[in-house]
Amino acid sequence: MSEEELEALRKRRMLELQRRLAQEQQETQAEQQVEMQKQAILRRILTSDARQRINNLKMVKPQFAAQLELQLIQLAQQNRISIPMTDEQLKEILTKLQSQRREIKIRRV
Repeated sequence: MSEEELEALRKRRMLELQRRLAQEQQETQAEQQVEMQKQAILRRILTSDARQRINNLKMVKPQFAAQLELQLIQLAQQNRISIPMTDEQLKEILTKLQSQRREIKIRRV
């Protein structure tokens, strides 16, 4: 390969990397914006104690907490929960969700 071909290859590679970086930054910004909107809605529909409980839950079970947040937002948009939801109401929902989960038992044969 000649010097010009190598330089052209480097430029193409650099442009490709710059495009990927720009795309990743846009995706990150979009995710941050969605998260900010979700948090704003949660601030509106939950009391501070209930938000704290969900934040504590996020530390232990992040996926469960994310699903719960989405469910709460959907319920609030459908006017199926009272706003603002108190910590006691959130506890009731959590106990109902926990009782619905099946207990898995492993038996040795």
